[in-house]
Amino acid sequence: MSGHSKWSNIKHKKEKTDAQKAKVFTKIGKEITIAVRESGPDPVSNTKLRDLIQKAKSLNVPNDNIERTIKKASGADAANYEEIIYEGYGPSGVAVIVTTATDNRNRTASEMRHYFDKFGGNLGSSGCVSYLFSDKGLIVVLGENVEDEDALMECALEAGADDILSEGEVFEIYTDPDALYTVKDAIEAAGYEIESADIDKIPSNYVSLTDENDIKYMNLLLEHLEDNDDVQDVYHNWENCD
Repeated sequence: MSGHSKWSNIKHKKEKTDAQKAKVFTKIGKEITIAVRESGPDPVSNTKLRDLIQKAKSLNVPNDNIERTIKKASGADAANYEEIIYEGYGPSGVAVIVTTATDNRNRTASEMRHYFDKFGGNLGSSGCVSYLFSDKGLIVVLGENVEDEDALMECALEAGADDILSEGEVFEIYTDPDALYTVKDAIEAAGYEIESADIDKIPSNYVSLTDENDIKYMNLLLEHLEDNDDVQDVYHNWENCD
């Protein structure tokens, strides 16, 4: 698979996760709530819920938290969140996709439009940039714990991975979204330490920013989006993000 490494973005997300665990727990809780409301509390029949439980565990969410969230989401007084995806452009045409889970779509839409307008971009219509991205499972394995690269590659490919990229300090293992946790479990069972495992949106091309103001405003846009309580994930094709 060709393409630019996502490690800088993943590392950035991890640093935020380490610093804001409570916020991460809240966000995964919203996703679980939506999944339970849509298809029930049984992870055997609700495959989306099953995958979210796996994701929550990979983020070190305690089992008690997960069980309480599922139980609460099954009740009549559960919060009524809905998933809304926003697409737009940052400075110099950087493509941005924002996934949200909100109980007030008017508030969220207003805030998203404000961020894009304030920081040199514009909010677009549905589908305006999503065609530039494809969904892929992405597993990151720390390179310092890999003694035999060929053995890791063989393990991942036999488990169903599509491709592996060596990025120096990490290995990036790409999978079909449906195969993500099957491959993750096989790699962990083989003794490798996984840094992260999630469904990611991989851009087909990347945009470099050279103007200092563009870089400043793109960073501010991402910071404000990621700090918003309604935002679940932010994807973009800015190549030089650190």
